[in-house]
Amino acid sequence: MSSVERDRFMGRRITPITRRRLRNFRANKRGYWSLWIFLGLFVLALFAEVIANDKPLLISFKDEIHSPVIFTYAETKFGGEFETEADYRDPFVTELITEAGGWIIWPPIRYSYRTINYDLPVPAPAPPSTENWLGTDDQGRDVVARLIYGFRISVLFGLVLTIVSSIVGVMAGAIQGYFGGWTDLLFQRFIEVWSGLPTLYLLIILASFVEPNFWWLLGIMLIFSWMSLVGVVRAEFLRARNFDYVRAARALGLSDVMIMYRHVLPNAMVASLTFLPFILSGSITTLTALDFLGFGLPPGSPSLGEMLQQGKANLQAPWLGITAFVMLSIMLTLLIFIFEAVRDAFDPRKGAAAGPVVAEAAAETTS
Repeated sequence: MSSVERDRFMGRRITPITRRRLRNFRANKRGYWSLWIFLGLFVLALFAEVIANDKPLLISFKDEIHSPVIFTYAETKFGGEFETEADYRDPFVTELITEAGGWIIWPPIRYSYRTINYDLPVPAPAPPSTENWLGTDDQGRDVVARLIYGFRISVLFGLVLTIVSSIVGVMAGAIQGYFGGWTDLLFQRFIEVWSGLPTLYLLIILASFVEPNFWWLLGIMLIFSWMSLVGVVRAEFLRARNFDYVRAARALGLSDVMIMYRHVLPNAMVASLTFLPFILSGSITTLTALDFLGFGLPPGSPSLGEMLQQGKANLQAPWLGITAFVMLSIMLTLLIFIFEAVRDAFDPRKGAAAGPVVAEAAAETTS
């Protein structure tokens, strides 16, 4: 591979510092392979409707192709008697399609997160079987389907909450630490009062007025979780604002925003990235705990917390609690390993690959 090809990724030039970070990230084998495993699980969960659904992926009926996963079709479309949406698990609808010379392609799991299996040989919760790989919950819903959908909701909730709260926290901490004085003092007093509010009690009170949903919970948790990174970012900015290169940049007329972004913020990256896995894990476990207590997502939503609650209420069905616990432990462990590798990538003290990078940078300068 030529040096030009090595210096570019997806058409964009890679600097020596970026190459050092990528090399340090790959050097952490545990985090590197955890990233690929987590991405594989997350991509599969993003396409949960294609993996676990009570509607076929494709139907061929009278030389026409239909996709019930995307579009809604009435039963009369396939020769039925009702104008309501077709129930493709009904043997009557299946016979109408096959008798007309058609065919049906089903997902690997023929259950959605809300589909109830009415043909259980034993009362719900039913143990694992060839039809329900990890059994059913106390309402007869497939555990595997609810696990896939619940994993997607938990990861998306945690990622969105972590990203947004981290941005707000970094901005607040940067303003405090860089300007100091009365700005820092007023911010600190406000944070002391705000952090003392009882979050759980407020959620319980608000849940009695409004039915919680994904975005409602996200907004409430964002109001109280943005303070996680304020302290560490504030400390780094207080320490770095009087460095010689910061004073030189200020003397050259560079704006405060550019100084904060380009010269001071990189000093807070390693410390911030050290806290990120705990913030993300806390966001996911908070949603799980709220669902477990009954103050989270609406009833019937796919949730790992609800599965844990059902495992507590149905001790005769250990597969419920074990499945949710194993999924949570795997998810949180992978995230911790990934962020450890990200922290190592941004840590300038990880100089195992610094020598080649410095040599490459010097060669580029002389050439």
